[in-house]
Amino acid sequence: MTTIHGIAHTAPDFAVPPGACDCHTHVFGPLARYPFSEQRVYTPGEASIENLLALQQALSFERVVIVHPSPYGADNRCSVDATRKLGTRARAVAVIDDQVTDAQLQEMHSAGVRGVRVNLETGGVSDPARAGEMLRWAAARIAPLGWHVQTYTTLHVIAPLEQVIAALPTPLVVDHFGRAEAARGIAQPGFGVLLRLVASGKAYVKLSAPHRISADPDDAATAELARALITANPERMLWGTDWPHPGGRPRAGVDRNTVEPFTPIDDGRALNRFAKWAGNAEMIRRILVDNPAHLYDF
Repeated sequence: MTTIHGIAHTAPDFAVPPGACDCHTHVFGPLARYPFSEQRVYTPGEASIENLLALQQALSFERVVIVHPSPYGADNRCSVDATRKLGTRARAVAVIDDQVTDAQLQEMHSAGVRGVRVNLETGGVSDPARAGEMLRWAAARIAPLGWHVQTYTTLHVIAPLEQVIAALPTPLVVDHFGRAEAARGIAQPGFGVLLRLVASGKAYVKLSAPHRISADPDDAATAELARALITANPERMLWGTDWPHPGGRPRAGVDRNTVEPFTPIDDGRALNRFAKWAGNAEMIRRILVDNPAHLYDF
């Protein structure tokens, strides 16, 4: 086991294929150089590049995607600088606003950015009409670069936007199972829409952070959702840890300046769980290596 941030991570119990990619991580800090936005919803602790590399080594992964986290707003310096430092093993997903210039987008592309994130859930956007406007704007802005749009939202928002998503000029990457509720099964409202978007090739889904959709990620209900998504289109599946596991905690009455602890997740156990969902070495390689290599331009 490897211990990072006080959390022990189980070693992989299968042969991790060369070129495996963790498609969902974050870097926070150092705060003296990369201060958080005054408009942030929560305040995480620091999570360094060195810690991220230690996790990569513990999981036998060679590639990583740094997803720009919401506490930084549209100031991408922390994530972009980390991607530059990690070199060819890393890619990033940025957050942009209407102030970003074409020159800045091109500079981010040169640094390894290959997508933009529209974080509807953390931003409190639950109105499908508003969500659709945000997705269309982001996709139009970055389509010339060959990037994708990534979103963190719920099935309640995704389902009414099926036609909007199908018409986007870019692929859409859906975080964390689309926030499906494992206990409600594959027949829950909206999950069929997500399956159709995946089957059509328009949407990718990250089989990440199952603790956000189930009180017990090892349960049969979570496995059923994962396998339904994989069956719908294995070429549109991605996997990520969500390290260092920020957010996701009740915040009512909590001062946003209070440092919120990371959720203690054993990422090695999560990886081994994923391998069981995938079922065989060929499927594991496709999801961990081939799909991210194509989407993130490794």
